[in-house]
Amino acid sequence: MIKHQLIVVGGGLAGMTAAVIAAKKGIDVGVVSLTHPVRSHSTAAQGGINAALKNHPKGKEDSWERHAFDTVKGADYLADQDAVEIYAKMAPDIVRMTEHWGVPYSRFEDGSIAQRPFGGAAFPRTAFAADRTGHALMHAAFEQGVKYGVKVYEDRPVVRLVVRDKQVKGVIALNLVTGELEAYMADAVIITTGGYGQVFAKTTNTIHNTGFGMAIAFWTGVPLKDMEFVQFHPTTLYGTNLLISEAARGEGGYLINNKGERFMKKYAPEKMELGPRDIVARAIQTEINEGRGFENEYVHLDLRHLGKEKILKRLPQIRELALKFAGVDMIYEPVPIQPGQHYSMGGIDTDKDAKTIIKGLYAAGEAACVSVHGANRLGGNSLLECVVFGKIAGENAAKYIKEEKPDNSDAEKAINEELEDAKKWIEGLRNANGPNDPFEILYTLKNTMTQKVGVFRKEEDLKEAVETIRELKRKFYEEGIYLKNRDKCFNRELERVIYLQGMLDIAECIAYGALERKESRGAHYRVDYPKRDDKNWLKHSLYWFQGYGKPVKMDFKPVTITKWQPQERKY
Repeated sequence: MIKHQLIVVGGGLAGMTAAVIAAKKGIDVGVVSLTHPVRSHSTAAQGGINAALKNHPKGKEDSWERHAFDTVKGADYLADQDAVEIYAKMAPDIVRMTEHWGVPYSRFEDGSIAQRPFGGAAFPRTAFAADRTGHALMHAAFEQGVKYGVKVYEDRPVVRLVVRDKQVKGVIALNLVTGELEAYMADAVIITTGGYGQVFAKTTNTIHNTGFGMAIAFWTGVPLKDMEFVQFHPTTLYGTNLLISEAARGEGGYLINNKGERFMKKYAPEKMELGPRDIVARAIQTEINEGRGFENEYVHLDLRHLGKEKILKRLPQIRELALKFAGVDMIYEPVPIQPGQHYSMGGIDTDKDAKTIIKGLYAAGEAACVSVHGANRLGGNSLLECVVFGKIAGENAAKYIKEEKPDNSDAEKAINEELEDAKKWIEGLRNANGPNDPFEILYTLKNTMTQKVGVFRKEEDLKEAVETIRELKRKFYEEGIYLKNRDKCFNRELERVIYLQGMLDIAECIAYGALERKESRGAHYRVDYPKRDDKNWLKHSLYWFQGYGKPVKMDFKPVTITKWQPQERKY
C-alpha cells in the first residue's frame, strides 16, 4: 500500500497546481494520473487566461468587478456569484504567480504581459503565450512540481474512490504497465481529471477525457451538478474537430458563409465574432442548417487579412494544425470550421472552497462544478479556473490535513476491502463473455449524444437519447459484454471498457438533465422552449447515483446571487 498525506487524482493544470501549493505547505503529495502531466489535455488549451491586468491600451478601465460581471452574464446568470467574485479578484495575482513560475507570456512593446480580446468580454483581458498558453502553463506547473518534490504515478487511472462514513480514505488505481491494481492511502484526495468530451462523437477533447473522475465520485454518493450544460466550441476544424482557438477571432478573424457574408452581424451585432461561445456556435449551426454553409457541413474562418507576420507570431500552432490536418494554409486560404463539443460546465458538486460533501474530498478544474461558468463558459476562463481552484483546493486540503488531523485508523482495512472488491470487478470485466461488443455500445452512445443532445435540443430527441442510454446500460449490466483481449500489460480494450461504465452514467445525467430543463439558458438551447425561464429554472441541477445500471435521480438547489440580478443577455 502506497501512502501519502494528499493524493491528487489527475495530473493536468488544476491537479499540478493543487499539488504544488500543498507541497509548498509541507504536505507529502502524490499525483496519480492516467498520463504524464505534460501530456494532459491542459496542454491543448490555446487561447489564453483571463485577468484584469489593464495592460491593453483599450483595457485601462478594466477591473475585477467587470471581469466578474462578464463571467456572470456569459454564464446566463447560473454562476454562483460568490465563487465568481473570489475567482475574478484572484485572477491578476494568479497570472503574476504563473509568470514567476516561468510561463513565457507574449509581451507588449513596453514589456508588460500582452492581452487580447475574447468573446463576451468588455475589455481585452486575455493574457496569452502565442496560441500555446495551456502548453506553457502546464510545463511550468510540472516544473514546480519537480521543484517541490511532488511524486507522480503515471499510467495509472484511478478506478475507485475509497470512502467510509462520508470520509475519504484513499484510492484504487490500475497500473496499466503491470495490469495490477494498486492501493493508495491518504488523509485527503483532490479530483482533477478533466471533462467528459469523449461521450460525444464530435469533440475537441483528447481520448483521455471520458468524465471517469466524475463517475468515481458520483458512485460514492457525491452529486454531479449542471451536467446538461455542455459547451460546443464554435470553431473546430472540419473533418477532425481539432480546436481552432478563439484567439483566431480575438486577433480579428471573420466568420463567412457561402454567400460571402460576415453573418454574425445578424446574431451579435455589437460583438460580432466575439460574442459568447454559445451564441456564436448556434449562429454557425443555424447558417449550416439553413443552407448557407459549404457542402451543408461548415462555414469559413477567414484570417487572410491579418497578414503572414501576425499569423506566424500570434497563431503559429493553429496554422500548423490546419495545414497538417486539413491541408489549408490560413495565410492564403479560409479555414473550414464547424461547432464541436468542447467543455463541461457541469461536474462534481463543490463549494467555493473546492469541497465536496465527503470529508477530505475536493475537486477542481473541469471535473468540478463550483460553479463559476454557469450555463456557458467564456473563453479564457477555463485555464484561470484550473489555477485559481487548483490553488484553493491545495490550500484547503493542506489546512484540513494539518488542522483536523483526520482519523484514518480504519483506512487500511477499508482500502483493502475496496481493493478486493475492485479486483473481482476488473477480473469480471477482463474475462467477460457476454453477448454485447462494448465498442458497439460506445459507438452508439457517442453518436446518440452528438445527434440528439447537441447544439439544438428538443423533447423528442432528448427522450430518445435517454431511452437509448438506459437500454445501453441494460445491455452492459444485465446482458453483459465480452472482451477479446485478456492480456494484463497495457490492455487498452479493458481500459476503455472501464471508462465506458462511467461514461454511460455521465451521458445519462447530461441527456436526462437536458430533457427535464424546459428552458433555454446558455449552452442549453431547447427549440421547443426557446426562452430563459428564471421563475422556474434559475437553479442548479443535481444528479444522484442510485445503483449500478439504475436510472439517476435528479433534484435542484438555488443559485447564489450577490450583486448582479438576472437580466436579458445582449451582445
